[in-house]
Amino acid sequence: MTVILNILLFVFILGFIIFVHEFGHFIWAKITGVYVYEFALGMGPKIFSKKGKETEYTLRAIPIGGFCQLAGEDVDDDKLKKIPEDRRLQSKSAFQRFLIMFFGAGNNFISAILILFMIALIFGGVSMNPVITGVDDSLPAFKAGIKEGDVVVKINGNKVTTSDDISLFLSVADPEKTSSIVVRRDDELLTFKVKPKKIKENNEESYRYGIMLQQEKETGLVNAFKYTFNKTKSIFKQMTYTVVYLFTGGIKLNQLSGPVGIYSIVGEQSKTGIANVLYLVAFLSINVGFINLLPLPAFDGGHILFIIIEKIKGSPVSPELENKIHTVGLMLLMLLMLVVTINDILRLF
Repeated sequence: MTVILNILLFVFILGFIIFVHEFGHFIWAKITGVYVYEFALGMGPKIFSKKGKETEYTLRAIPIGGFCQLAGEDVDDDKLKKIPEDRRLQSKSAFQRFLIMFFGAGNNFISAILILFMIALIFGGVSMNPVITGVDDSLPAFKAGIKEGDVVVKINGNKVTTSDDISLFLSVADPEKTSSIVVRRDDELLTFKVKPKKIKENNEESYRYGIMLQQEKETGLVNAFKYTFNKTKSIFKQMTYTVVYLFTGGIKLNQLSGPVGIYSIVGEQSKTGIANVLYLVAFLSINVGFINLLPLPAFDGGHILFIIIEKIKGSPVSPELENKIHTVGLMLLMLLMLVVTINDILRLF
């Protein structure tokens, strides 16, 4: 029964994030007068379909992904179906096309901010001060001299402003090397060299420094705004560093998680209460929005990149050429998803 509930929760969470994203494209396409062929949740064969005045609304069998098919994405299809040129994406101004492409991710960001604010208002927002609240006396941080109450200032040269920064910079640090941790203690800056200890539990290896960050919750409207701002900024920072380290080799491809990995996380978070499930929705929503804005083919950011190129060169890129580039990008993206999913499955066994 638990497995079924986790699957339903997983489908609901992904469905919500995808709906919010695609609705952003859809509503701005409608506002700017672009013809929308189909608004779909899921991929693969249709299991439900309803035809509106001009748009077909569908639910598809595989609950991963979705799309908003606009006139202008397939020029031959537009001609075959006799879609007026002024209803096609290419006929719209650069700014209108930017709004259509951006507000998939924009909707994800807005929904995440609202969810984080709701969490803080109802359940309280966790204090994000970079204060060490505990040190395990059997692990390296304690032996190096770090104490409870120390305020972390820098890790390996990176400035630390929140407790999330501590987790971020220690997680991307090379576990085989010593990390430099600078703390403030009684108005004095102290530097400690700490190498994490390798620990094996349940046939899984991990590296631990022994630093604990059990932060207290703060309530009230002002603290809700403060928490929402700091947490949103922190998630964006995590995503930025993740992408940078992925391209520079600091994070390996096999460390990424796809749908299977997300399902595992959903199962774990569902045991810890509604607040953590809601936080996961907000976190994933920002992740989806952030990734989609990367200037790569097949992503919304790739479409925005072509709009920028058009403005620079003073004339539009050939729709046929742009569509071919995005098609190749989509194929590569599907290949990446396959590799990540296989890694997720291998981690389960």
